[in-house]
Amino acid sequence: MDIEADIIEFKVPIENNKTLFVWDILPTLTEAFIYESIWNIFSDFGALYLVKVCQNAAVAEPGFYAIVKFYSSAQASRAQRATQGKGLFQKSPLKVRLCTRQSHGFSYNVKGLSNYKCQELANHYLGFNGWSSQVVTVQDISSTDGAADAGAGQDSQALRLKYGCIIELSFPDHNASCRGMGVAEQSYQNFPGHMEVCLMRGKLQKYAKNNALADAFRKVLLVLLSNGRVVVECRFDPDEILPDEDLTGVIKVSDISWDQFENVEEEDSLSELTLNMSN
Repeated sequence: MDIEADIIEFKVPIENNKTLFVWDILPTLTEAFIYESIWNIFSDFGALYLVKVCQNAAVAEPGFYAIVKFYSSAQASRAQRATQGKGLFQKSPLKVRLCTRQSHGFSYNVKGLSNYKCQELANHYLGFNGWSSQVVTVQDISSTDGAADAGAGQDSQALRLKYGCIIELSFPDHNASCRGMGVAEQSYQNFPGHMEVCLMRGKLQKYAKNNALADAFRKVLLVLLSNGRVVVECRFDPDEILPDEDLTGVIKVSDISWDQFENVEEEDSLSELTLNMSN
């Protein structure tokens, strides 16, 4: 018998057949309870990109509805069939439907996942020990440009801090690996203080590392087989990243410690994961 396969890509899922709507949620429940209950129930069917709980429109009966977005259309379909008409976390039955609306406002320039969501998705299917990353190179490519201060009639220096990073992503159980590149920069019209520059350099190195890791994950495909196995495939373009022997003069590090920048706000905030819709 042939083994069916489901493909998971490390990109933002925008297809309607990956989105479920859940409604007839009782108004006596709290949004926090609904969110946690829906996430726990539907994540049993596969990795979730988004759960969003909303109040019903003022013209409708009091209560809530929820949006659940999967990475896989097959998993979304299975979840819909298994949960439709069941109470799940309340006594009265819930309506669970696949999205059928044609969303012409969506852009089909597919976006890659953030660094945080990439790691979350990889951990879900491969486990925390199923993959690893290593910083291959970090390069300071900052520059200064002369600029005339028209108001003061004096010359000043514009500073652009910029870091590039290459990361290697490995999947030891699948004998697969790939690399990603990331860049982060910050510009100043005038030279800031020494302490500010030092802190910003640390932030930019971290952001470049995060961007490189996300770029590497974009080359990865997870193949979910019907027998429960997960196969990892890496797409590789030899022209994208220089081989090691061509990286002369680039700073090489085994890893970067960011303990000294613990006050830096995480780049991949969950608040970015919002979905606009009309009821």
